[in-house]
Amino acid sequence: MKDQLHRHILIEKTPRRIISLVPSQTELLVDLGLESSIVGITKFCVHPIRLKEDKVIVGGTKQVHFDKIKDLNPEIILCNKEENTKEMIQELEKIATVHLSDIYTIEDALELIELYGELFDKENEASAMVKEISNKKFEFEDFIKDQPKRSVAYFIWKQPWMVAARHNFIDELLRLNGFDNYYGNLNRYPEVALKEYLPENADIVMLSSEPFPFKNEHKQEVRPFFPNATILVVDGEMFSWYGSRLLKAFDYFKTLHQHQLSRNFLG
Repeated sequence: MKDQLHRHILIEKTPRRIISLVPSQTELLVDLGLESSIVGITKFCVHPIRLKEDKVIVGGTKQVHFDKIKDLNPEIILCNKEENTKEMIQELEKIATVHLSDIYTIEDALELIELYGELFDKENEASAMVKEISNKKFEFEDFIKDQPKRSVAYFIWKQPWMVAARHNFIDELLRLNGFDNYYGNLNRYPEVALKEYLPENADIVMLSSEPFPFKNEHKQEVRPFFPNATILVVDGEMFSWYGSRLLKAFDYFKTLHQHQLSRNFLG
């Protein structure tokens, strides 16, 4: 079979010893009924929280302990082109088969679910999940068509200030929410230079709860640069985790529009 980078990977039998180095993909495995097959995870794999007690933590998403991974004798290692480094993946391939995901769109996310269904003999579970996500997306699109168009600056880091620009999954979900990405003329996750004497005019500023853990107190730090914007702290997992997290994301987005955004814009 092929992974999402169209690389041929050799699978002789259904893998039963899985290491996942991507938090959203770890959650997806559990929701497909594969928790017992997971032997290793990252320190960022926090859903469900019990995994950190039951599974071996082999490192993070950018750096791992290769000796720990080798000792776990995995049959497959699940990675992502964006989350994991090329150098790390090359070393991992010396230990076991590596399956790479590459996610930019909802369609990519649904394809990955189906690929995991095929790979791990969970076709029925994967098909049901894809259908439910697709239905939720359709319902949300019907809801969002009546919402006003607004520009959004989506921050993922501070010191330096970094945003989600175009060509990533966050941008896909911003557009699905009917937002114009304020930094959509830039690429990927750029640093931006903010100056108080040159205020920005985005309608909304979203401070993501991850990877930087923005909280309400950070709103005042960004206020001088966006004096007229509605500033919100948002759940970064809903905007950046693909896989089974999408089962919850559309309900979250609807609540965001109905309550936080409507309250701020209507005063």
